[in-house]
Amino acid sequence: MPKETPPRWRKRTARFVEIAELAGVSATTVDRVLNERGSVSAQTRERVIAAAKQLAVPRMLPDTQHGLVHIDVMVPGSDSPFFSRLREALQRSAQMLDRRVIVHRTMLSSADEARLPASIGRSRHRRAALIVTAQDTPEVRAALAAAIARGEAVVTMVTDIGGIDRLHYAGIDNLRAGHTAGYFLGRLARPGRVLLLPARLDYRAHADRIEGCRTHIARHFDHLVCEAASLESLDEDDRCYRAVSAAIRRGNLTGIYNTGYGSAGVEAALRKAGLAGKVTWIGHEMFDAHRQYIDAGIMDIAIDQDPDGQVIAALQHALHACGIVERTSAGEPVEFRVFCSANVRQSAYLRP
Repeated sequence: MPKETPPRWRKRTARFVEIAELAGVSATTVDRVLNERGSVSAQTRERVIAAAKQLAVPRMLPDTQHGLVHIDVMVPGSDSPFFSRLREALQRSAQMLDRRVIVHRTMLSSADEARLPASIGRSRHRRAALIVTAQDTPEVRAALAAAIARGEAVVTMVTDIGGIDRLHYAGIDNLRAGHTAGYFLGRLARPGRVLLLPARLDYRAHADRIEGCRTHIARHFDHLVCEAASLESLDEDDRCYRAVSAAIRRGNLTGIYNTGYGSAGVEAALRKAGLAGKVTWIGHEMFDAHRQYIDAGIMDIAIDQDPDGQVIAALQHALHACGIVERTSAGEPVEFRVFCSANVRQSAYLRP
């Protein structure tokens, strides 16, 4: 006598049982999640859907998230070209996100930076993720550690913050950027002294750039001697002008590495001393003034952080942690770009 074919519903029930066993829930809960028939906690929902994916269930699975997902982005409100480009990149990327994802952008003034730890600790909405560019201070580290303990996914962007279990750092390897500057200075500069111009050493990125450049030159180019400016430039033209002018007076200046802005001050000091185009100059970020200096042969190299790449990497990791996207970008730092007279573009880097 031929075997009876089991009813089709039994196969489906068996599959639900398998998912339930893998997820550690009941088959009824699996039914509620996959058929969206009732209230289930977010954690349980994620476990069930993850188990269904692992078992390759041949059906369209529901989203792991219900409701709105709030992501806070806190970055300096600086009017520097890089942060202007970063804000434009954030705006472009936010427009392409799923409507369930709400990106709250906070631009921090210098006064706000002091209040940043308090801002991290409170939110008007249920924050799922936080993307932040901030100084690496004990207060900021403590506030971010508390946010992580609350279950928020924390991504650092542009400059990293040590001592916290952050999800990802979306930025370039600033130590390698400094090594790159040291490499080009060693290859291009004649024997003499190299002035290192740090913008803000309270940001880890600038400290790493200076250290990378100094280390690379010391190891590979004994015809150069590095000296750091006695004061941070704070991205100010006047400070850069004074630092470069003082270095020129000391004699035999053959190279400059500026980790931030204030480039108009560097150019003015070189031009006044008749050294424009005669001192190897490595700077950071591509924007219209740097393009003009490169075209004129005054600046040799600009190392660019690729703000669009940083924003995309930060959002991908945050959205992955929130269950919005299945895959994320690689865990490596964002690749930086090197520009010289051979590859700068002629169109504007910033919209008027």
